[in-house]
Amino acid sequence: MTDLALEHKFVEGDPSAPVLLLLHGTGGGPDDLVGLAGELDPGASLLAPAGPVSEHGAARWFRRLREGVFDTEDVVFRANQLADFVQDARALYGLQDRRLVAIGFSNGANIAAATVLLRPDALTEAMLFAAMSPVPDPPAHDLRGTRVFLSNGERDPMAPLASTGQYVEFLRERSAEITEHRHAGGHQITLDGVAAAKAWLVV
Repeated sequence: MTDLALEHKFVEGDPSAPVLLLLHGTGGGPDDLVGLAGELDPGASLLAPAGPVSEHGAARWFRRLREGVFDTEDVVFRANQLADFVQDARALYGLQDRRLVAIGFSNGANIAAATVLLRPDALTEAMLFAAMSPVPDPPAHDLRGTRVFLSNGERDPMAPLASTGQYVEFLRERSAEITEHRHAGGHQITLDGVAAAKAWLVV
């Protein structure tokens, strides 16, 4: 659909189930995380936008200067764009009173991580797979009531644990609730990570 700022797909589910905001990785699209969403909650409604930035034809959520080095100004701009999209989608689809949880992988996890820090008015729950710290100096918002699940690989060269740890520290300083999961792999979503995420989602 094109009636909101971002190209997207919306699939209505059980009104008593959460709305899952699906945020794909670099080069992906709105359908990438549909299978994962079905594993996490088959009754959920799905809101799946497409990343608005093109990097040599690959869809992304924000620009980067090189591998692992983000264009911070663009991260902030795109996080606000995503937050506005979420609020507009809530109004368009009648989701104002529904629980909404972002699910992101890699670049999608990073834009969700930024949105949690920058726009708690739009996003207070996020499930992040292979995320790293998205902005170096986030504002000091009070994030009490915000919940974040992170699943990261101990051997992930693209999302090093030191950067993920910096993000966790930002969340702790702002009183967010954090659940961390580690696996022995790299830049991937693992079966044990999905199981841990599913348990986190039903709390």
